[in-house]
Amino acid sequence: MLRIGLNPYGLTYTLGLQGAGTPRANPKPGGLPGFLAIADEIGVRSLELDAGMLASLDGAAVAALRDRLHAGDITPVVSAGLPTAGDAIALARHLGASTVRLGLTPVLCGDRAVLGPAWDQLVADVRRSLASAARLAAQHGVTLAIEDHQDFTHAELIELCETCGPGVGICLDTANPLSVAEEPLAFAQAVAPYLRHVHLKDYLVQWTDEGYRLIRCPVGDGAIPFAALASALRVNDPAVELTASIEIGALAARHIRLLTAAWWQGYAEQPARNLAAALSAARVRRLPEDAEWRTPWELQMDGMALVEYEMSQVRRSAANLHAMGWLPPQK
Repeated sequence: MLRIGLNPYGLTYTLGLQGAGTPRANPKPGGLPGFLAIADEIGVRSLELDAGMLASLDGAAVAALRDRLHAGDITPVVSAGLPTAGDAIALARHLGASTVRLGLTPVLCGDRAVLGPAWDQLVADVRRSLASAARLAAQHGVTLAIEDHQDFTHAELIELCETCGPGVGICLDTANPLSVAEEPLAFAQAVAPYLRHVHLKDYLVQWTDEGYRLIRCPVGDGAIPFAALASALRVNDPAVELTASIEIGALAARHIRLLTAAWWQGYAEQPARNLAAALSAARVRRLPEDAEWRTPWELQMDGMALVEYEMSQVRRSAANLHAMGWLPPQK
């Protein structure tokens, strides 16, 4: 069954990952202890651990964390970017994790045009680095789960899986297909045979003259069709052992400017019906065009206002997943 847990990326201010070293830094960052406490509150069955958050831990502390997770029957997943894949694989080995989730590029909002012709070179570099990381991962019995991190289409991710080694699979971010002009359910169905990890994320969508904004919200409150995704992800199938993390979107809204010609630079042609399906999906539960779209971070709030904002969205997400039957009933 889907072993649902949590990752830290929707709690970046609360945990001290965002704003550190600036006047807007959280005065009481939760760090790793705070993250583990939140996970305990929700009642997770897996936990996605950012390699950077664990970088300062010595061997004894990593071993203690491994033992804590094992005692709680919590499956660990290590998360990192491709440039630090080697360190993440070593950390996974010490934690007893069999999956390393990897982000591949710094591109966001599907906007390859910001790189111009350098996009093709970046893809070539990714393919070479991923193949090398896959060989190392195979030596240690670790699977690499490459994410649709607002940069690659489903077909491109599948091609990377099939050319970079048998130990490469996919981490599906359920909301990010909208960032590359793809319909979320069709994307999930296409990558299902390659799934190794899932980010459960949702967005509210607000249309603009250039495209649409994707704005963070609790899982189940936005445009993503989780009821339909349950079948594609085989949520309640006892034969499936798949980890997933609740992930609220970033504190900065993402603007997908797909109504501009420049945005499409670097993309292959696609059938009009596929684009129509994506645009239709982005019309679900949409915000009015004149509604306030900025998050408290973008409104320059800080302190407890941001902590309460992040925590309320994580708690609401867990409650929605319980109501959908994706999480077992709370005790």
